[in-house]
Amino acid sequence: MTARAPTYCPNCGAALTRAEAAGRERPVCRECGFVYYQNPVPAVGLLIEMEGGLVLIRRGHPPHADRWALPSGFIEADESVEEAAIREGREETGLDVALTEMMGVFSFPDGPPTSGIIVFYRARPVGGELCGGDDAAEARVFAPEDLPELPFRTHRQAIERWRAHRRAVSDRPSVVEHRDFYIREASPADADRVLELAALIPGRVSPDAELRRAVGQRFRENASLIVFAAETYGPEPQVIGFVALARVATLTGSLGWLDAMAVDPSFRRRGVGAALLEAALRRADRLDMTDMFVNTESASDIARAFYRSSGFQEGQITRLRLR
Repeated sequence: MTARAPTYCPNCGAALTRAEAAGRERPVCRECGFVYYQNPVPAVGLLIEMEGGLVLIRRGHPPHADRWALPSGFIEADESVEEAAIREGREETGLDVALTEMMGVFSFPDGPPTSGIIVFYRARPVGGELCGGDDAAEARVFAPEDLPELPFRTHRQAIERWRAHRRAVSDRPSVVEHRDFYIREASPADADRVLELAALIPGRVSPDAELRRAVGQRFRENASLIVFAAETYGPEPQVIGFVALARVATLTGSLGWLDAMAVDPSFRRRGVGAALLEAALRRADRLDMTDMFVNTESASDIARAFYRSSGFQEGQITRLRLR
């Protein structure tokens, strides 16, 4: 459905007639030259991830009253796309949300109710209480396998893209392959070698028997600590580097902390550090971490340059925004 064109010129009040302008027939004013361009209206939609599913709202008004849909609405003239998304989330679901990722832009030239473009974001709750509001009669969390058929084509497209994203993340391997080595998740058996490499980091303590026992225990029992090892191929594989990623839970999500990274000096400048960081970032993505931090106070100039080239901000406690 297209919006009805004006009958009279908004500039001078003369009657509009139809004539060719900019390659197609449009309403024009022969008195002052005004041309009416009917442009699509921008809208925004949300894929709010909550309790392992998606938040849907039951529409309280036409079109498609009483049908389930994603929270969505038109953007006001004085707000950004992001501001509109956060506002719509609050108005229709009662939730304060943080946007984590843009999922796609879709057009609906035939409406309803008018020609438009809609931008969809992934989001997570950071406050509020789930309840229907504004023009939503109800708000509810649906598991991915229990999502109802949505009446809007663009909402269905956004759901399919969201599902594809979930599959890609769940199928993404944590191991990074390289010509000379590969990255795997370390095990307690790697604790001694990891400590030997950690001793190469300036400011780190020398490994002793007590520390070896503590590190081995952390490997086995600390679920928030993930250590990746770089290992060579061949009949006598050798661990040539490691990175330790700690997951820090916050009230509304989780952050990543690169506790330590070291590479055997004889294998430096071969891409080992970059591969270890890639493995850590892949796992961070799977765990929906929003930011990655690392303390570079005792790092060498080469290490600091490495983090800067990887996208980390400059500073003693440097940060990489993930979402």
